[in-house]
Amino acid sequence: MPKKPILQLISYSALGIFVFFVPIPIGGKTSIPLDHIITSIRVHLPTLAKWYAFLIVIGGGALTFVNGEWKNSPTTMTFALMKLIGVITATMYVISWGPEFLFAADLLPFLFDKLVIPVGLIVPIGAIFLAFLVDYGLLEFVGVFMQPVMRPFWKTPGRSAIDALASFVGSYSIGLLITNRVFKEGKYSVKEAAIIATGFSTVSATFMIIVAKTCGLMEMWNVYFWSTLLITFAVTAITVRIPPLRNKPAEYLGQPSPESTDRRGNKVQQALEAALNTLEKAPPLPVALRENFLDGIRMAMSILPTIMSVGLLGLLLAKFTPVFTWVGFLFYPLGKLLNIPDALLLSKAVATGIAEMFLPALMVVDAPLIIRFIVAVTSVASIIFFSASVPCILSTEIPITVAELIVIWMERTLCSILLSAVIARFLL
Repeated sequence: MPKKPILQLISYSALGIFVFFVPIPIGGKTSIPLDHIITSIRVHLPTLAKWYAFLIVIGGGALTFVNGEWKNSPTTMTFALMKLIGVITATMYVISWGPEFLFAADLLPFLFDKLVIPVGLIVPIGAIFLAFLVDYGLLEFVGVFMQPVMRPFWKTPGRSAIDALASFVGSYSIGLLITNRVFKEGKYSVKEAAIIATGFSTVSATFMIIVAKTCGLMEMWNVYFWSTLLITFAVTAITVRIPPLRNKPAEYLGQPSPESTDRRGNKVQQALEAALNTLEKAPPLPVALRENFLDGIRMAMSILPTIMSVGLLGLLLAKFTPVFTWVGFLFYPLGKLLNIPDALLLSKAVATGIAEMFLPALMVVDAPLIIRFIVAVTSVASIIFFSASVPCILSTEIPITVAELIVIWMERTLCSILLSAVIARFLL
C-alpha cells in the first residue's frame, strides 16, 4: 500500500480523535479540546459570543421565510412560527426588555446562556474538525471492527460507534451533525439514522457532571457514569425492536453506500482498504473544512431559534402549570410497582425531562438517594427533550416526526426507570 495515503489517514484520524475524544487538563478543567475551544471563546470573548449567537438566531428565523420553507407542510409552518417566537424571545433577552418573570435565572437566561451560546458555537466549530472524523476514512476503518457488535445489538453499521462516542464525549449536537452528514452520503438508511439520532445522541459526559453535582452524586461518579452509559445503550437495544423505530424503512437518501457485510479475511486489511477507498474519493481538505463549516452554520441557524421558543414553552409549563404532574401519572404505576419511595415525585420529575433534560435534577435535590440516582440516570438515558435535542433532530434530513419522538421518549423513559431502579437496588 502507498505510504502517503496511509500517513494521511493516520494524521487526519489522529487529529479528529484528539479534538473530540482525548480529555486534557487546561486551566484546572479536564475536557476534550473542542470543549476547551468553546469555553475559551465564551470566557475571553463573551460579548462577541453573545452577539454571534443572537445573529444566528435572527438569521435562522429569517431564512425560514426567505427560502419559503415554511410553506412546505403544517409541520414546517408550526416550526416557522416557533422560530419567529424564538427570534422575539432572544431579542427580548439581549435588549433586556419584556415581562420581568421571563428573566428569572431558570428561564430566558438559562436558555440563552446555557444552551443557545454553547450550541451555537459548538456546532459550526465542531463541524470544521468533523471533516477529520467522517471524510478521510476513519468511519470506515472503525466500522469494519465494530460491525459484529453494532449490528446484532443495535441494528446499525459499525461506523455508528463513532456517533455514539462523539455524543458521550462531545455533545448530542456533534453526534447528530455526524449522523446527518453520513445519512446524506447514503451510508445510513432511514431506519439506521433514526436509531442513531434517538438512541445514541445524548448529552455529553461534561453535562452529566452538572447533573451529578445537582443530584449530589459526585461521590459515586463512576457508579453513576457507567450505569448511565450501560442503561442508555441497553434501552436503545430495546427501542430498536419496537415501534416506531422497528417500522422505519431501510431506504437511503441519495445513492446508497452501505457498509460491507463480508466478514471473511484479515480485518485489518479490510479496514485499511475501506478507509483508503474513502480517502481516495474525499475532497481536498480546504474544501471539506469549508463545506463542513457551512453545514454547521446552517444547522445552528435551524436549531437556535427553536431552542428559544420550544425550550421556553417547556420551561414555562414545568414552572407554572400542572401539565407535567399529569404526564407523570404515566410513570407513577411503574414507580409504585418498583416500590420506590415518593413515586409521585419521581414520576413528575422524569416527566419534565421531555421539556429540558436538566429540569428533573432540579426537582429532586432533596429527595432520597434512590430517587436522585434514578432521575439522574433517566434524564440522560431518555435522550429526547424539546429545549434542544428535538430541534436538533428535526433540523436534520432524517424523516422522523414529533409524534414519533414523543413515543420514543416515553419508551426510553419507562425502560430507563426500570433498569436504573434495578441497578440502584444492587449498588446503592
